[in-house]
Amino acid sequence: MGSMNMMKKPHAVCIPFPAQGHINPMLLLAKILHSKGFHITFVNTEFNHQRLVKSQGLDALNRYTSFQFETIPDGLPPAENLDATQDIPSLCKSTSETCLEPFKKLLSKLNDSTTAPPVSWIVGDGVMSFTLDAADELGIPGVLFWTTSACGFLAYAHYNTLRRNGFIPLKDAADLTSGYLDTIVDCIPSMKGIRLKDMPSFLGSTDPDEFMVNFCIRETARAKKASAVIINTFQDLEHDVLNELSSIYTTVFPIGPLHTIANRMVEKDLKLLGSSLWKEDTKCLEWLDSKEANSVVYVNFGSIAVMTRQQLVEFSWGLANSNQNFLWVIRPDLVSGDSQMLPPEFVEATRKRGLLTTWCPQQKVLNHPSIGGFLTHSGWNSTIESISCGVPMICWPFFAEQQTNCWYSCNKWGIGMEINSDVHRKQVENLVKTLMVEEKGKEMRKMAMVWKKKAESSSSLLNIDSLINQVLFQS
Repeated sequence: MGSMNMMKKPHAVCIPFPAQGHINPMLLLAKILHSKGFHITFVNTEFNHQRLVKSQGLDALNRYTSFQFETIPDGLPPAENLDATQDIPSLCKSTSETCLEPFKKLLSKLNDSTTAPPVSWIVGDGVMSFTLDAADELGIPGVLFWTTSACGFLAYAHYNTLRRNGFIPLKDAADLTSGYLDTIVDCIPSMKGIRLKDMPSFLGSTDPDEFMVNFCIRETARAKKASAVIINTFQDLEHDVLNELSSIYTTVFPIGPLHTIANRMVEKDLKLLGSSLWKEDTKCLEWLDSKEANSVVYVNFGSIAVMTRQQLVEFSWGLANSNQNFLWVIRPDLVSGDSQMLPPEFVEATRKRGLLTTWCPQQKVLNHPSIGGFLTHSGWNSTIESISCGVPMICWPFFAEQQTNCWYSCNKWGIGMEINSDVHRKQVENLVKTLMVEEKGKEMRKMAMVWKKKAESSSSLLNIDSLINQVLFQS
């Protein structure tokens, strides 16, 4: 009898794009669906599965019969370094060209299994639209999860508009430095006042065949075929943009902040299942316990940003000279091709008030009462986590739609200040002081608390229910 019921369970196959910032929200969504009664198959690339096993331990991944991990190859040559993120454009190219066949093979293996119910739903990453072809073939709904902000997604969806209006490709490489990128883009509804440089960064090219531009145009167009598009955001935060997206795509569901929903819903032992591809250091939480409320700047540039040795030195002296406490996450691969990371004099000068670590449980850190601000690369996961913890930001966007998230944080949501891409220690020092001790920082903190409350009362949980009812049970 038990197996009978088990076979009736809905079975969602979740397949994130193979980078840390895409795996995190997809795993949260998978856990939420699991708590709603779904059997889950979570598909990583072989490379990332190895990294996950290394950081989480195999037992943690194999604890559940109804939450299983599978792998497909990513189509790239074997990587030498297990501790570094793979090149994103190469991954976009290889997943879109090589992953469909292995993915279809995996689906038929799952459907032949006697221990799992048949696959009834595919949730693919927004930039893995080949998953829609597989769903089509099986005659089941294919949902796309764009792990960007809604504003980032809308900006990608308008790359074609920018091309039609002659903004891109750039006429000349000099456009990158001449001030041309400060041009206001006036052809995108609901993004009034945004500059070309605030659009996702792949368009900074003179090549009319730039792969990433064409890739974004193709993936956002193919998203129209999805049964639904879901985004890790909430209505109040991005309502104008969400309305605009709803005029392009038939069903758009804001379902975030996913980590706050998961914290409320997911059963305890499934919560322990982590998605970090790096080993996490939890000692930093004890260190934070010893600091006063709102007195620590948290510094983390995410899983992809890479900086030069010089930028690192500028950031470090800016932090040192601000005289504030800081917790700084420095990934093993943060500086391009350099092993001697921080100036020893900096380490000496900040020993009493700075803590350096390699990777940490970010939500727990942002939720800690001693954190007063976040120096971030403006990736979407970091931004929405910061918003839902009520923490204001200093933004140093690195690539993709981080520029767009930064513009919204600073200009629309009132919770961010931007650092120039060529970092100077004086600017870092001034912004950190402003954020931590001046009136403007206090106002931004108040504003961040307003967003935190709105995030808590958002309708996203209802949206997850309507997504399940409309897409799965009506189709």
